[in-house]
Amino acid sequence: MTTTRRDFVKFAGVAAALGAARTTAAAAPASSPADRPRWARLATQLANPVLGALAARRLKATMPIEAAPKARNRAEVTHLEALGRLLAGLAPWLELGGDESPEGRERARLAALARAAIDAGTDPRSPDFMNFTRERQPLVDAAFLAQAFLRAPVELWQKLEPRVRANVVAALKSSRPIKPGENNWLLFASIIEAFLQRAGEARDDARLFDGLRKHRDWYVGDGMYGDGPEFHWDYYNSFVIQPMLIETLDVVGDEAPEWKTFRTRARERLTRWAAVQERLVAPDGSFPVIGRSIAYRCGAFQGLALAALHRALPPEVTPAQARIALTAVIRRTLEAPGTFDAQGWLRIGLAGHQPGLGETYISTGSLYLCSVALLPLGLPAADPFWSAPASRTTWEKAWAGENLPADHAIKSPR
Repeated sequence: MTTTRRDFVKFAGVAAALGAARTTAAAAPASSPADRPRWARLATQLANPVLGALAARRLKATMPIEAAPKARNRAEVTHLEALGRLLAGLAPWLELGGDESPEGRERARLAALARAAIDAGTDPRSPDFMNFTRERQPLVDAAFLAQAFLRAPVELWQKLEPRVRANVVAALKSSRPIKPGENNWLLFASIIEAFLQRAGEARDDARLFDGLRKHRDWYVGDGMYGDGPEFHWDYYNSFVIQPMLIETLDVVGDEAPEWKTFRTRARERLTRWAAVQERLVAPDGSFPVIGRSIAYRCGAFQGLALAALHRALPPEVTPAQARIALTAVIRRTLEAPGTFDAQGWLRIGLAGHQPGLGETYISTGSLYLCSVALLPLGLPAADPFWSAPASRTTWEKAWAGENLPADHAIKSPR
């Protein structure tokens, strides 16, 4: 099934409109009117080393590769990790386009760098041409890159030269021989095929729908999915599962009643997951250190960030509450001493440099998944998420003795 260029431009317009207790470490300062400029500065701090080096076609020559001692072949895959994951988080912000404000000029600058970086990473003649085929990891980061294009269809896709778009399509299609595991990896194949459909290309229905069907069956209740047939207590409902489900279903949800029903339920579950996530953040920005991939830092809260971006927060969580919670966790994880090296590259850790937290599949490029906590930058500055006065989080209200309604699970059939 394909779509026309007119369909894609219409989609682009819709997408653009969417836009533990206190530890001994220093607590994160309270949220303030400076939140959006702070978030934008952090977005720039994350982006400059990766996009600057790639635009100059010197990423492989200059990017350090930190990895666990037993990690294998990270130099083969870490550059695509950095590009795909960084852009997946920054895409909604870049999609706002440039304007004459300082932030608008910075968005325009970074969007131009991003397009040059995409060219460098997908041009077979480039010294920074990325690996989309060797090993299994490229499937993961081709998917994050596809997710970025879905989130910024104008700035990151339509504004690419036709030559670059053709290279991107060829690169994404070249990942198809990689067989995903029976877990969240199925959604990597799904979202690549969803983007290819949006781009007017023929899709592979088996790869697209297998991930949707399996995750529909793997729903375990109260807004959460298993990572495969079993539930894992970690943050993969945020890192991958719920965002990629929602965004794939946004593409195919009107094709059949079963997908329309699943899309409605998936959106309800995201809202519940956002309610849970808001309750997980302590006033100092700390949160439970549970499960693998904890070195993705504030990326663990992509669920809450995506719900805020899509204006799908639960009634008991105001946009201002979500802003306060996300700002706290972003600052606690990205402003901790040791987070960046002397050249500005991310280092392995959660709150500083903690290389022991890196599994064997973690390397420098992997760490840029933290950017997905910044998704609400895609909301205009006048949106209540940014403009509403500060509001206490559920954690603060409850432990201050405020009389709150009880929390309840949702009932959502498979």
